[in-house]
Amino acid sequence: MSRAFLVVMDSVGIGGAPDADSYFNDTRPDTGADTLGHIVDACAAGQAEDGRSGPLHLPNLAKLGLFHAADLASGAHRSAMIADPVNARWGAATEQSKGKDTPSGHWELAGLPVPWDWHYFPDTQPAFPADLIAKACDIAGVDGTLANCHGSGTVMLDRFGAEHVRTGQPICYTSADSVFQIAAHEEHFGLDRLLDLCERIAPTLHAMKVGRVIARPFVGEEGSYQRTANRHDYAITPPEPILTNWVQDAGRAVHAIGKIGDIFTMEGIDTVAKGPDDVLMEQLFAAVDTMADGSLTFANFVEFDSLYGHRRNVSGYARHLEWFDAQIGRLLPLMRAGDLLLITADHGNDPTWTGTDHTRERVPVLVAGCGAGQIGQVGFADVAASIAAHLNIPAQGPGRSFL
Repeated sequence: MSRAFLVVMDSVGIGGAPDADSYFNDTRPDTGADTLGHIVDACAAGQAEDGRSGPLHLPNLAKLGLFHAADLASGAHRSAMIADPVNARWGAATEQSKGKDTPSGHWELAGLPVPWDWHYFPDTQPAFPADLIAKACDIAGVDGTLANCHGSGTVMLDRFGAEHVRTGQPICYTSADSVFQIAAHEEHFGLDRLLDLCERIAPTLHAMKVGRVIARPFVGEEGSYQRTANRHDYAITPPEPILTNWVQDAGRAVHAIGKIGDIFTMEGIDTVAKGPDDVLMEQLFAAVDTMADGSLTFANFVEFDSLYGHRRNVSGYARHLEWFDAQIGRLLPLMRAGDLLLITADHGNDPTWTGTDHTRERVPVLVAGCGAGQIGQVGFADVAASIAAHLNIPAQGPGRSFL
């Protein structure tokens, strides 16, 4: 019986979104944003030399059709990057949901376009309504919060970390995404206390249609604060069945790797593995080795986004792409006959762009194990329908299989 492995390269967009002009970073529209393409250009120009050197080298993803998909998405033909022949099926996916965030992308990849408009907090100070902050203070047992604004997480630690340690007040901030983030020191504030705060305030945010409450724990001393791997996302539960439910309802096993369990509030998920991307990659290898016939493994590799996209670190992003490519080269020979490996992304995060937020882009769809050739332009929801078709289970929602 066939197995399916759905792997999300978090934020590895390929440009070309037809509605990019409706999305902004600071005051600049996302028109022309192209995460992969601009990294390629920076590497070719010698502008990504920190820890690596030269043109971007992705031979395995190229053979799966990555650069063909990028050309299809944005028309920015880079003939030097095209691998011939391609030994997979490839295409570019366009998002329907009105968002460029993690839940919007993942829900739709799992077959459910977001059925409402998310709530976003204004880029003002204060950014949050007084009653929301009062509730956070009441739950945490503090007399105030810090930040109360839009900002990058690492900047928030630099600006407010020392005051947080001194006062015990949690750091509350947001971004262009529909999120309410709370940062606190694991030792001075307490990790369990932070998680309790986020869990208890999440229903209030979800009622406002804010997509996620995110616990952002950190450690260290002033001048060297660092986030830890104990981040936890408290997301709205999808209001209708999604791919993981379809598979589980058919009596099959569903294994989540990375933040997939958080994104879908464990809906339709049997087991989950967490950790940094290098650990998650070993978990993916283990899943290829051990997952049962008919199963779905759904993985997210977040560090493209969290460590390099938001921080506008072109060299780091290029290094991570090259690391991921090498791992995929090791993984492909281990796939069993009948397995499907589908590699895609959930949005863009162009490290050459203005601001620190995600960018609205199309994403690649690379399918190994089901022949070779162009899929064409597809929708995010078509990914779920195609995996359901491969597993021979009923699909729901608007997606149509491209297999």
